[in-house]
Amino acid sequence: MAQLPITNELGFYEIRMESIGGFGANLAGKMLAEAGVLGMGFNGSNFSSYGSEKKGSPVKAFVRWCAPDVQVRVNSPVTDPHMLVIFVESMLGYPGLLSGVGRNTTVVINTAMTPDAARDAMKLQAGRVVCVDAMKIAVEEKTRPNTALLGTIAAVSGFIDPQAIKDQIDKSLGKKYAAMIPPNLKTFDRGMKEWTEKTFEDDGKYPAQPFSREGQKTGYMNQPMGGVILQNGNSVHKDLTVSRMGWIPVLLTDKCTHCGECDITCPDYCFQWEKGVDKKGKEGMVLKGIVYKHCKGCLRCVDICKFDALLSKVEYTIDASVLEKGFTTTDELEKVTIKA
Repeated sequence: MAQLPITNELGFYEIRMESIGGFGANLAGKMLAEAGVLGMGFNGSNFSSYGSEKKGSPVKAFVRWCAPDVQVRVNSPVTDPHMLVIFVESMLGYPGLLSGVGRNTTVVINTAMTPDAARDAMKLQAGRVVCVDAMKIAVEEKTRPNTALLGTIAAVSGFIDPQAIKDQIDKSLGKKYAAMIPPNLKTFDRGMKEWTEKTFEDDGKYPAQPFSREGQKTGYMNQPMGGVILQNGNSVHKDLTVSRMGWIPVLLTDKCTHCGECDITCPDYCFQWEKGVDKKGKEGMVLKGIVYKHCKGCLRCVDICKFDALLSKVEYTIDASVLEKGFTTTDELEKVTIKA
């Protein structure tokens, strides 16, 4: 049986996954935990934490393993992970993302950035940073990023048996999605190979981010009469997180008739309008572009557009300047396309 390379004071090797709905973190945590318990002989546990089951909402998954002679008596969230897995690049820099991460933590990130750039985006004090472009792999293999990240996790861990995870992929997908098993196994294999890493020492560039949790502000001792909620819920730190699967709509303004059907079908109100003059010289509301920080990449707007003014494009093939200004023209499309 494999040996755990490092454990905490209770004898556990712990993994925390930070994601948003739509990227498969919940399933990835289940498959990873079962691979360790059923395939490698560890004792262990797994659970996820999330609110509404929808794309874009925050998701955390936790995995614990210990030796067979250690009893699992802990079911709290992982606060000091030996491995932190970040499923979405846009989450880098979020408050609390690195809570409990130390110099012995391996941070695996789904990103096209270099480890140096990723460290700066996170403001990581020290530790091992592993970068894998899981989204690019998933788009090319027509899968999801979670199996690519599982491959990277297995490769960088130094002790996880890849075959044990492959067996769980086969088991998890076999009942309903048998046709998806081969591409997901290929995605897993690519995730094992296509990553870069760098270990950073504490050079004083960024401070430590110890784990912290705010206490309960109101309870039975200080709750106002009538149960009035004085602090309404909000998503101030996570209101712009998108869950695109690698594809985005691109607006061609020279073909757009400003009919508004794309705006009607958009579930996230991503289209930006302002008063202006249309092509016929009439004053009215004119479509100016797409606010990509809200766009979840559902591509309903592309399906409904009758004038081919909206195209679906792989996000990493479009220059970032297009995302910043939100639109282009047919003639400009070639200029902003990144050559492979």
